[in-house]
Amino acid sequence: QVQLVESGGGLVQAGGSLRLSCAASGSIFSINAMGWYRQAPGKQRELVAVITGGYSTNYADSVKGRFTISRDNARNTVYLQMDSLKPEDTAVYFCNVRGVLTARGYGSDYWGQGTQVTVSS
Repeated sequence: QVQLVESGGGLVQAGGSLRLSCAASGSIFSINAMGWYRQAPGKQRELVAVITGGYSTNYADSVKGRFTISRDNARNTVYLQMDSLKPEDTAVYFCNVRGVLTARGYGSDYWGQGTQVTVSS
């Protein structure tokens, strides 16, 4: 069973920065894509950023130039550096990993429990 543990959320003023981390555990051999999604109150969950096993990245237009996604394969960890935060970035941020090969076999899709990010104006 793959488990994801997120950390780094919190309250920050507009213009500030936060760094989210998500560590995957569970006898993992490899992970294909790792990413971050967010869900604001009353809105659907949306993609923020994703990074593939080949280190290709994709960002939502709303965060391009402000957020940076990275990964550490040795630690099975994905990071999201968030700079120049805006009040509209306020949401619960969820870690997602896809294409996970473990000692028990292959798993397609796993989610973290979510971490709250609140940006005050």
